[in-house]
Amino acid sequence: MEHMIEKLTELESNVRTYSRAFPVVFCKARGAEIYSVDGRRYIDFLAGAGALNYGHNHPALKESIIEYFLGDNIVHSLDLWTAAKYAYLDTFDRLILKARGLDYKVHLTGPTGTNAVEAAIRLARKIKKRSTIVSFTNGFHGITMGSLALTGNAKFRSAAGLPSVGNAFMPFDNYFGKGVDTLRYFKKCLSDCSSGLDYPAAVIVEVVQGEGGINVASPAWLQELETVCRDQDILLIIDDIQAGCGRTGRFFSFEHAGVVPDLVTNSKSLSGFGLPFSQVLIRPEHDQWEAGEYNGTFRGNNAAMITGAKALEYFWSDDAFADEVRRKGEIVREGFLGLIDLLRYRQVEAEERGLGLMRGIDVQSGALATKITAEAFRQGLIIETSGHSGQVIKCLCPLVTTGDQIEEAMQILRSSIDNVLG
Repeated sequence: MEHMIEKLTELESNVRTYSRAFPVVFCKARGAEIYSVDGRRYIDFLAGAGALNYGHNHPALKESIIEYFLGDNIVHSLDLWTAAKYAYLDTFDRLILKARGLDYKVHLTGPTGTNAVEAAIRLARKIKKRSTIVSFTNGFHGITMGSLALTGNAKFRSAAGLPSVGNAFMPFDNYFGKGVDTLRYFKKCLSDCSSGLDYPAAVIVEVVQGEGGINVASPAWLQELETVCRDQDILLIIDDIQAGCGRTGRFFSFEHAGVVPDLVTNSKSLSGFGLPFSQVLIRPEHDQWEAGEYNGTFRGNNAAMITGAKALEYFWSDDAFADEVRRKGEIVREGFLGLIDLLRYRQVEAEERGLGLMRGIDVQSGALATKITAEAFRQGLIIETSGHSGQVIKCLCPLVTTGDQIEEAMQILRSSIDNVLG
């Protein structure tokens, strides 16, 4: 494996990230486990940064895509109508939208989440004839120029080469600590013509800020934000790229609050199989695109629509899978609380937070979090960090992770904390 690592290091750009934290060559994976070329097994609590909610190579999804390829079916089609597109949109409408009483048109954008965000904010500006988009502290929405302007982290923003334009930041829920009404500031800015806030076309928000450190917006805060947007003629965009597709224990993260966004962005686990695929959900009255106003060569990945439709049929025909995700989320939460007791015994202040199987432990130090996750990797667990300084140990395990695998991961984290803190 060493010669492979040397060659990859020589040929690949310095921009690479995950291969620095997990410096081995991987070759096979199944469910929540991934193997390196030397046969070492790892539990995968990274899961493609949330792109593999249903695990690696789920047999039902794998069978559907193999059958599709063997039949000489359409792979690339721009936005032509195909049988694969019909299968996906019909299944999505039936099992997800109608089952939740939601009415959205589906815009299939380019293949990634940032494509969906770019489309959503451009549509919002077109509808409202205003340019400003409000986003929130610690938010992450992508790294193309429009999406990057909405992203808080200075690491990404400073690499843009140009100043960002077209957005304004507001404080997220609990940004100033618990009990502080951050929306009061937003409402004051909207009502004061001297606040310096250009009146916005839309607000974009994550229900759970993944890159931002697993910060969870409360249902009450989201409901008040929706009320502000409705009262002030501002569109509400929910970025459900990482928190969607069941990650929080509901298909859409905003279901926990009972809000109904004007626009929703999805990607990550939308294909169910790790294939590039994204969409924007648009309330019908806001579908004001003219033909071809937003396009792209790879909009509508037919193979991804096949596995996406199969994932919906397999996991979302009833409530059993969502119930199981919430149950496993409680197991992870209890495990993390036990780890916090261990950290506090070692004089380290820490906090657990999250929703469903999107959870984290804030250890207050990026250096410490990195040491713990590095030691966990040495012991066979792949888990990353997030937050403004990487201080949050972040669990994005596949939703199909077994109870035994969760317990093994917790034991590895406990051992890692012991080894790091001595």
